[in-house]
Amino acid sequence: MTQEPRWLSDREQRAWQAYRRMFLLLNAQLSRDLARQSGLSEPDYDVLSSLGSRPDHRCRVSELAERMLWSRSRLSHHLARMEQRGLVVREECETDGRGAVVVLTAPGQRTIEAAAPLHVESVRKYFMDLLTAEQIDVFADVGETVVERLTDTEGRRPTG
Repeated sequence: MTQEPRWLSDREQRAWQAYRRMFLLLNAQLSRDLARQSGLSEPDYDVLSSLGSRPDHRCRVSELAERMLWSRSRLSHHLARMEQRGLVVREECETDGRGAVVVLTAPGQRTIEAAAPLHVESVRKYFMDLLTAEQIDVFADVGETVVERLTDTEGRRPTG
């Protein structure tokens, strides 16, 4: 016997639809602003900000791919385009000859330093500044709850 679907209540449907619409509209607006203001795509920004936040400005390609939820192949193609623009370089991993490390270049550092304040202002304008302190706390709690459910203890997506 098949179990009946657990349909969303009107309240749940309202919350779900609001989230979906917000997600699409907010991401589109932030992407447009990022491209217009700095010439970067969201993936460019993710790579540069990930590297820029590390003390040595380096990261294993496999770790970066996992963080971005991309295949290594997809990330490799994207990194090749970023290398052509002088934003990053790839090097062999010193501890593992099979792996590669992506390194932020000086032009890449200048690019993320110029882009970050503009991006943060867009995040503020279209999201943070619209919410009360209490709403921000609730949103953070909700996000952390969902992320915890979708990831295992090592911060990776579950395999099964």
